Amino acid sequence: MRSGLGCRGPARLAQLCILTSLLASASAVWAADKGVFIFPEFPYKETSKNEMAFHEYEVACEQSPTCSQLAAIARLRCVRECVSPSCYAEIYQADQLEEGEIDVRLNSFKGCFVQRVHRQRQ
Repeated sequence: MRSGLGCRGPARLAQLCILTSLLASASAVWAADKGVFIFPEFPYKETSKNEMAFHEYEVACEQSPTCSQLAAIARLRCVRECVSPSCYAEIYQADQLEEGEIDVRLNSFKGCFVQRVHRQRQ
């Protein structure tokens, strides 16, 4: 009689958890044409309060005269820098986002943003 664990058992679950953790942390990312790069990691807890605060800044920056005139990746870079110039400098300045790139740094950027906003309010 088969135990039913197979690839859905605890060992498989542990492997998936480890893989998910590795992908989520993304402290070192392999970019095919650039090699390995490392960026600062800031923990980010996805709560409605944090998402709402980030979204408010993001919308305001998207509508700003500086960013609203730009298109595609240039606009995204502009919006991120507008949302938090210091976080943008720490996370994106050394290795700018490129067209078509999957932004694995976004959660770190949001974490940095939340930290800075909380500091300003204290």
